[in-house]
Amino acid sequence: MKKGVMMQGFEWYLPSSPHLWKILRINAFKLKKAGITAIWLPPAYKGAYGVNDTGYGVYDHYDLGEFKSKNTIRTKYGTQKEYLWCIKMFHLFGIDVYADIVLNHLMGADAMEQVIAYKVDAYHRHKVSKRKRVIRASTYFSFPSRDKYSDFIYNSKHFTSVDYDASKHQHGLYLFKGKHFSENVDDEYENYDYLMGADLDYNNPEVVEEAIQWGLWYKDITHLDGFRCDAIKHIDSSFYEHWITIMRKHSKKELFTVGEYWGDINHLCHYLESTHFCMSLFDVPLHYHFYDASHSNGYYDMRELFNNTLVQRYDKYAVTFVDNHDTQPGQSLTSFIEDWFKPQAYACILLREQGYPCIFYGDYYGIPHDHINPKKDILDYMLKLRKQYVEGIRHDYIDDPDVIGWTYETGLAVILTNSKGGTKRMFVGKKYKHMTDGNHIIDIIDGYGEFICDEASLNLYIAQK
Repeated sequence: MKKGVMMQGFEWYLPSSPHLWKILRINAFKLKKAGITAIWLPPAYKGAYGVNDTGYGVYDHYDLGEFKSKNTIRTKYGTQKEYLWCIKMFHLFGIDVYADIVLNHLMGADAMEQVIAYKVDAYHRHKVSKRKRVIRASTYFSFPSRDKYSDFIYNSKHFTSVDYDASKHQHGLYLFKGKHFSENVDDEYENYDYLMGADLDYNNPEVVEEAIQWGLWYKDITHLDGFRCDAIKHIDSSFYEHWITIMRKHSKKELFTVGEYWGDINHLCHYLESTHFCMSLFDVPLHYHFYDASHSNGYYDMRELFNNTLVQRYDKYAVTFVDNHDTQPGQSLTSFIEDWFKPQAYACILLREQGYPCIFYGDYYGIPHDHINPKKDILDYMLKLRKQYVEGIRHDYIDDPDVIGWTYETGLAVILTNSKGGTKRMFVGKKYKHMTDGNHIIDIIDGYGEFICDEASLNLYIAQK
């Protein structure tokens, strides 16, 4: 587990101009001053939809905004030069940079190929038709606009499947002859190897080797400090354990790595254990607890907030978050935390020492697309409290269905609710006489105070000097 606070440096609906790399570079010092110690940057390579691609529809991993392809030289976020300059600026201020790695699929092929395939039931993936058919698949990637870094050409043998037959203009899941889905993937739909695009086949040694060579090149050109790995539940789990080991050995650095795995606590723990804890994971169960608490009309039992979460089971490998680009409004995994509960949720990740907290760009700066206001002021305040108070002895009072809290003997008391307010008697240490949240002054007697929590609110008390 890393100490400090990570920021996800983007949200889904950012405009392509001004370039994100410039915006982040300009704000690097301010983020450092606020208490951000690492930044997660979006996929930096050329996507199938050019300047409109968020980077997850990967076309060419080697094109960081350098070559004329997909009707553009730059990516949505800027040029290669701007990207590298952005990284250097964060490094100048001592902020680590994590790159978003998308290795599951490719999209926007340069040509189609005729492939023998079998149709698969998309919801029962072990049900494969016995009737073979010839389809036209978008599987030939020659990257004609790029003349350096790699001469590797992808064709149908490097993929397992696609979801479109161009010869008949039919959508569906088509498994190529001689291929099979990996068994070391998530068990949703019986097998969740296929996600989107042309699905890369990590049972093919050529695909694995090219992914390794690209990773080494990428690390050397960017000098990044770690990875956020996309869609890991859809890729053979043994691949990433192997890939990350090689990257770390090459760089002789820790290369902090966190994987995106949307699943329950049992699936997350199984992944960590089966891959020998080669990476951390986002605490998806905790996010859904926040979601349930904010949408329950006050009926969520707050005693359950941390139960069956990754930060409870394996806190050293838990990256805690409130929302991200997948959960924001309009996305496939939309589960956005209600605005009024955002402070309570962020207190649970920023004002506790367990886990590695990640602040969402859309929460910090707002999401204009959906008229969502920024939470910068309250987040900056919590970051300040985190630096000053979140250490040493903590006392938990997660003992009431409505009002919960905790204290640090350094002089901080946190109390919150998703329902009606109330009071809670909590121990903060015997060296304080009074604590205040700016509105209430609490007398401390023999180390204890009766702390007030306002309705549907978060109250933060610090010791008066």
